[in-house]
Amino acid sequence: MMLTALVVIFVLSYAAIALEHPIKINKSASALMGAGWLWTVYALASGNPTGVAAELNESLASMAQIVFFLMGAMTIVEVVDAHNGFDVITARIRTTRLSSLMWLVGFVTFFLSAILDNLTTTIVMVSLMKKLLGQREDRLLFAGVIVIAANAGGAWTPIGDVTTTMLWIGGQITALQIMKGVFLASMVSLLVPLAMTARLLGDRAVVAPALREDAEEFPTSQFESQLMFFLGLGILVMVPVFKTVTQLPPFMGILFGLGVLWMVGDLVHRKALDLRRQRLTIARALTRIDMSSIVFFIGILLAVSVLEHTHILTALAQWLEHAVGRQEIIVLIIGLFSAIVDNVPLVAASMGMYHLSEFPADSFLWEFMAYCAGTGGSILIIGSAAGVAAMGLEKIDFFWYMKKISGLALVGYLAGAAVYVVQYRLLH
Repeated sequence: MMLTALVVIFVLSYAAIALEHPIKINKSASALMGAGWLWTVYALASGNPTGVAAELNESLASMAQIVFFLMGAMTIVEVVDAHNGFDVITARIRTTRLSSLMWLVGFVTFFLSAILDNLTTTIVMVSLMKKLLGQREDRLLFAGVIVIAANAGGAWTPIGDVTTTMLWIGGQITALQIMKGVFLASMVSLLVPLAMTARLLGDRAVVAPALREDAEEFPTSQFESQLMFFLGLGILVMVPVFKTVTQLPPFMGILFGLGVLWMVGDLVHRKALDLRRQRLTIARALTRIDMSSIVFFIGILLAVSVLEHTHILTALAQWLEHAVGRQEIIVLIIGLFSAIVDNVPLVAASMGMYHLSEFPADSFLWEFMAYCAGTGGSILIIGSAAGVAAMGLEKIDFFWYMKKISGLALVGYLAGAAVYVVQYRLLH
C-alpha cells in the first residue's frame, strides 16, 4: 500500500513539473511539495520514523554535495560574466552562420565536458550563448544541443559524469578502458543530432544580442576580463585534479576555488569606486544566480531518494531482469528510464543488483551502462543535472524541449548504442 502511494505521489509530482506552464505553478514548488509528501508518507507508513530520519540525513549529505557544487560553479560563471570574461571567447568566434556555430559549440561542449563535467560545462556554455545569440528561440535550440553534447562528452571519461565516476570509484570500470570503449559511441550520439540540427538551421545568420547597459556603465579592462576568465576556467578545470589528489568530494574543490576567486577579485578592485566594486564582487554574483533552479534540483533529488530507500528502483531493475532477460536491452531500458528518473540512483541500484564476481571490471554490462545512463538523460530536460541546469538558466519549457530536442536526443542515443554493441562484438 505504502509503495503504491509513493509511486502515485511521484508520478503526480512529475506531471505537475511537466505541466508547469499550463497549470501556472512553478516547477520548484511542485518538486518541493512532491518531496515533502513522499518523505511524510514514508515516515508515517514505515513504522520506523527514526530510521527514516537517518535515511533522510544520508540522502541530504550526498545531495548537499551536488547543490554546493552547483552553487559554486554558477557563481564562478556569474563572476566571469560580470567582468565580461566571456568576451575572450566571443571575440574569437568569427562565424556568422548559425549552423557553423552549432558545430563549433557542439564539439567544444563535448570535449570540455570530458575534462570538467557535464554540469559545469552546461552552465559555462549556456551562459556563453547569452553573449552570442540575441534571439531567444536560437538560444533555446543551442541550449538543447548543449545538454546533448555535455551528456555525451561526460559519458566517456571517469570524471565527466557522476554515474561514470560512481562506476569508476566502485571498480566496475577503469579510466583507460572506459575512454577507449565508449568514446566512439558517445561521439556518434552527438554527431547525429548535430547534423540534423545544422541541416534544419541552413544558412540562417547569427543575430548578436544588444549591449548590456550595466556593462557600458562600468566597463572592465582587458586585464580584468582575461584574469577572471582564465582564473575561473582554471578553477573549474582543477576541480577533478583536486579530487584525485586529495580524495575529497568535488564540492570542496569548487568552494576552495570560489574563495580564491573572491580574494583575487577583492584585491584587483580594492581601489575602485564603491559602486563599481559592488557590481563586480562575488557577494553580488551570489544574488544573481538562479536560486529557483537550485531549489528545484533539491526537490527532485529528495523525491528520487525516497524511491531509492524504499527499493522501488531495485525492484524495477529486478523485474526487468526477469521480464526481458537480454542484457543489452535491459541496459538500453535503464538508459531510457534515466530520462525520467535521475540516473544516479538507477546506476546505484544496478551496481547493487549485478556483482563484480559475475560481471568483472570493464565487462560489456558496465561500459554499456556508463554510456546509456550518461546519454539517456538527454532525452528529457529533467533527466540529467545538465538538463536541469539549462532549464533553470534559460527557463526552458518541459514540453518545448520534448517537442524540439527529445527526438534528436533519442535518435542520437540509439545510434550511439548500436555503434557500441557492434564495436564490442567486433573487438571481443
